[in-house]
Amino acid sequence: MAPPQQAQPKTTKKDHIRLNNPFPRSLPSASLRHRDAAPPLSFSPASKLAHDAHDFPVGPHFRLRWDPSLGGMVSLARVASLSGDAPSRGGAMWETVPGVAFVSAASVDTEADECRGSFALRDGRARLVPHSQRVDRIRALYRCDVEAGAGKGASADLLRGAAFEASERTRFPVVVITGVVSARKASPSPSCFCGRRRAGRRDGGGRPVLSARYWIVLEEKSDTQVAFSVKLGDYQWSCDHHANPSRPPPASPSPSSPSPTPRTHLASSSLRLRLAARSRKKKKLPSGVSAREDLAPLLPPERKPEEEFNRVFVTFASARDERFYGFGEQFSRMEFKGKRVPVLVQEQGIGRGDQPITFAANLVSYRSGGNWSTTYAPSPFYITSKMRSLYLEGYDYSIFDLTKPDRVQIQVYGSSVQGRILHGDSPTELITSYTESTGRPPVLPRWITSGAVVGMQGGTDAVRRVWKQLQDYDVPVSAFWLQDWVGQRKTSIGSQLWWNWEVDDDHYTGWKDLIRDLRRRGVRTMTYCNPCLVPMDQKANTKRHLFEEAKKLGILVRDAAGEPYMMPNTAFDVAMLDFTNPAAHAWFKEILAGMARYGAAGWMADFGEGLPLDARLHSGEDPVAAHNRYPELWARVNREFADEWRSGMHRRAREADDDEGLVFFVRAGFRESSRWAMLFWEGDQMVSWQANDGIKSSVVGLLSGGLSGFPLNHSDAGGYCTVDLPLLRYRRSEELLLRWMELSAFTVVFRTHEGNKPVSNCQFYSNSRTLVHFARCAKIYKAWEFYRIQLVEEAAAKGLPVARHLFLHYPEDQRVQKMTYQQFLVGTEMLVVPVLDKGRSMVTAYFPMSDGSSWKHIWTGDEFGGHRNRGGAGEGMLHGFEAEVGARVGFPAVFVRVGSPIGERFVNNLRDLKVL
Repeated sequence: MAPPQQAQPKTTKKDHIRLNNPFPRSLPSASLRHRDAAPPLSFSPASKLAHDAHDFPVGPHFRLRWDPSLGGMVSLARVASLSGDAPSRGGAMWETVPGVAFVSAASVDTEADECRGSFALRDGRARLVPHSQRVDRIRALYRCDVEAGAGKGASADLLRGAAFEASERTRFPVVVITGVVSARKASPSPSCFCGRRRAGRRDGGGRPVLSARYWIVLEEKSDTQVAFSVKLGDYQWSCDHHANPSRPPPASPSPSSPSPTPRTHLASSSLRLRLAARSRKKKKLPSGVSAREDLAPLLPPERKPEEEFNRVFVTFASARDERFYGFGEQFSRMEFKGKRVPVLVQEQGIGRGDQPITFAANLVSYRSGGNWSTTYAPSPFYITSKMRSLYLEGYDYSIFDLTKPDRVQIQVYGSSVQGRILHGDSPTELITSYTESTGRPPVLPRWITSGAVVGMQGGTDAVRRVWKQLQDYDVPVSAFWLQDWVGQRKTSIGSQLWWNWEVDDDHYTGWKDLIRDLRRRGVRTMTYCNPCLVPMDQKANTKRHLFEEAKKLGILVRDAAGEPYMMPNTAFDVAMLDFTNPAAHAWFKEILAGMARYGAAGWMADFGEGLPLDARLHSGEDPVAAHNRYPELWARVNREFADEWRSGMHRRAREADDDEGLVFFVRAGFRESSRWAMLFWEGDQMVSWQANDGIKSSVVGLLSGGLSGFPLNHSDAGGYCTVDLPLLRYRRSEELLLRWMELSAFTVVFRTHEGNKPVSNCQFYSNSRTLVHFARCAKIYKAWEFYRIQLVEEAAAKGLPVARHLFLHYPEDQRVQKMTYQQFLVGTEMLVVPVLDKGRSMVTAYFPMSDGSSWKHIWTGDEFGGHRNRGGAGEGMLHGFEAEVGARVGFPAVFVRVGSPIGERFVNNLRDLKVL
């Protein structure tokens, strides 16, 4: 039986408040202390598990080891197979903390704040806190056990309880661990009968305890992955005076007994307890206390929230010096030891801790400033410096607690857990394994990476004027991206778009002629869309009212009253398409088909992070889990259409050289977004030098996403968010734009953006200096096109990113482990040290030496690292060499590996393009 749907959190809407607390809690608070969520581990002294360590095979390549010493622990490791595999790197892939529960559960109220795409889920009142975990049995099950599973016996009961279903592809044996977890009332109950002395006087009361049997299944999925699942069932009440962890709670089913569903078992328990209450009626009780009150904590006459667990904790060991990377696209940190990392899709925020902008953003819109952990594209995945890696499956909200130096604790807002433990001897092996199951992007059409993508607004005449300038300066251009193709609307915050996905013929007069003229010169046209719609009664030249169409078809997300859920977004309200409804998929593909027939070769597929936590969906699924899944659904609609268009399923006048296909890029994502998304961009950074939400954060997002299975990513060159108020100004300076263009020249796509207030920002077309620099950066980008093609193919084949944190290839270098935005690799053959601070013309470059490589500066030919430069600034360093390098505007600090054919070709191309 499927577990019941989780109760929806108590959600507080704060869209209407004019002034807010500018200092909201930066992270979701926890009502459970760490030690509450990791209670002691126990096992029966009479069982076989109490005496000796035991090994249990998990498939042909892995082994689970149980060690009863120091209170008991389990560990998982890979072993060499009979086929002669090379021995794996030493150490366990996964292990628990000795004597500490590795599975625990609780019942906690959930609270949520929601405001314009910003969310906070947190624990409210704790009803039941973790009490104990007991291990009863560990058993390896073989195919013969499954084939006999329809019969009776211990194996059949284990299989039924774990809800394990084998297939022809199952790699036996699988291992099942079973036992009991319990949680007790958060505060003593004076009415608990077991909390009284025999004389009949109260002694302060005991605590009712809810226990449940758990089943953990470990199954080899591939040569590098072990799937794990945690399932709870057989709920029953007792009292903590009777809940001895070394033995089952009263009336607990034995491991070999059938496993009734939780509701049936609770009902039978209730009946037995009521009978017991009747049998005690003649017993003299303290004055004023009835038998019913005496057993009230044990009697569940009707369903209550605390009668099932809605939190599951998985706790395991970590080394004190272990560093953690991943968790999706993060913008403030590369390494997370010591932090609590929430995994919830949402707006990244404006400022994210940089001041004073975060203060101001929070003041005018609750939580819109964000914090170090808010991101469009998180993922419940990590990789560590000890080559350990794990990810969660499913979409429940989760928090990875890394605040204790010796352990990791994952809190899942749900009643079950599924995930996978990965094996690899290097970060590249782990990412390859991870993306093999979560998905990788396709090979991009080459046109998108052949030159600059020019972000423009303003209508036909503005585009033609800028296109003429770019021709005059000989800029390699692959496409014009025109986000205002739908027309502009004036609102209280400036010019915004009409969210009705059709061309505005008044704003872009001669649209088809413009597209045709650009296409004849090898330049594509890209547009914009998102999964939201607005009423169009105020726009005179509207041809189709998409909001009304979708409303009539019933394919919009609904509110509690069954009406379209109208969500505040900046200065107007929007409705969101319900992509859990197949009809919404089909309808929106036709919208995309119309966009492509009008000449769009690609588009920004914006948003995807704002599904309300109290929405009503066509599928009936939990909206909190659907909130994390929605970005994948959104990307899937776009990808399916792009694939169908390329395959010729949509009739169109096809040009002879149009076989490469369409391209779209997204900002919101989750674990499996790369299976559907063709390309990412990092969303809306501030036009600033700041660390949490400026140019530096764009590098962190690029590299953290690359370590998390998002290999093709880029940012808006120059940033996006502009604030131009009398007392608060963030306007793009010329220097910031020039440096951001240098940075973008070394990402997979080089795309500009005018920002949300174009007239307040310096633009690439502002003057001759900016145009010359833009042309120079576009040619630098063009010079390594041949290598970019290889790296895009590698991303599609192995999931490895184009722009790479040095940890991917130098994981044991402690200096590398501490790096954030300072420098990065392009593939393995190029090293980039960008200028990310105002007024700087020198950078500090670090050259790893563990592989004996030397690096050559592309502008001067100077060589660094290897056996050269000894005795300089890097003498005595364990793994590398450090040097100060000049990086004046137009000459970013870029190095190629000495002796690399890739590097030599890059330098030669720079000469041919007259850049060097």
